[in-house]
Amino acid sequence: MIHTRSAQLAGGFHVQRWTRLSVGSGVATLALIAFLVIVPFLFGADVTQQLTTLLILVILAVMWNALAGYGGLISVGQQAFIGLGAYGTIFLTQHGITPYLAMIVAGLIAGVIALPTSLIMLRLRGGQFAIGMWVVAEVFGILVSLDSSLGGGTGISLNGLDQYAPGYRQAYTFWLTLACATLLLGLVFLLLRRRIGASLQAVRDDEDAAASLGVNVVRSKRVLFVVAAAGCGIAGALYLANTLFIQTPSVFGVQWTAYMLFMVLVGGLGTFEGPILGAIIFYLIQTQFGDSGAWYFVGLGGVAIAFALFLPNGIWGAIDRRLHLRLLPVGYTLRTAAAPPPAVAGDAAGKPPPLAMEDQP
Repeated sequence: MIHTRSAQLAGGFHVQRWTRLSVGSGVATLALIAFLVIVPFLFGADVTQQLTTLLILVILAVMWNALAGYGGLISVGQQAFIGLGAYGTIFLTQHGITPYLAMIVAGLIAGVIALPTSLIMLRLRGGQFAIGMWVVAEVFGILVSLDSSLGGGTGISLNGLDQYAPGYRQAYTFWLTLACATLLLGLVFLLLRRRIGASLQAVRDDEDAAASLGVNVVRSKRVLFVVAAAGCGIAGALYLANTLFIQTPSVFGVQWTAYMLFMVLVGGLGTFEGPILGAIIFYLIQTQFGDSGAWYFVGLGGVAIAFALFLPNGIWGAIDRRLHLRLLPVGYTLRTAAAPPPAVAGDAAGKPPPLAMEDQP
């Protein structure tokens, strides 16, 4: 690969951030987005709805991977914010806000609610955090089910979209979902490429060691927690727009965590491309076997266990480890541009000098 952006370090080393392949991948991504914009003009409402579902799954997978894969925050309760986004949309439309604007506002409100929630939850670690988030999701679900104006737990429809013809409604929903997916994935990508991205990965690997090196652990995790919550909230609102009907047990159900975990585990935990690939695979499985009842979940669990045992890095993780293939790199790659200088006197091990990443944003 040919370097397109790198920093020369002592000892003949280069810190590489982009390659021609990754630049080409970025251009191809923009071309794909441009093509998706015209999909509603080329295909029927059924195809548009299916692609909307796929984009929602991509958002959820990337948000959960940002938490677990880069921040080390294994959550079993992100459905709390999915539900808040969906029911927040219902609440806002009942008070006169345009449905599509209400979806964005409801997702942002889910992020705002995540801020005080983080003051408590980020004090927990590991399994305590995971189960604690599950409890938070159950509490939010119970509170929503007690409000009769939101359906009282029996379900409610998004009547505000009845003003649009079905074909136009599906096209508008798809375009909004595409815009949200593009912005959210772009936000996560830029976040991980900044200094906070390196800090989060240090926290994930060893929180105490990261803190001893001056990393603001709580702030880094809180930023990621709020971003992931807002992303899941927007995904929940878009899910409501795509289905037009929700129930408290389903939208606050733990099956959402199972879906997100499956997509990230299959695609590749801690990679940017992996969750996107995992979402596509999960969507195909869901399309083919989603009507199989309990056996569908048994099959998903079996596949997840198989990946955990035999391919723990996921499909994209295995590709990256073997081919060093990073289409959208979020970190640094250290490469040697020339043979390292000979060891100086007194350095019998011939260790290269310490590295300083000058191009760190």
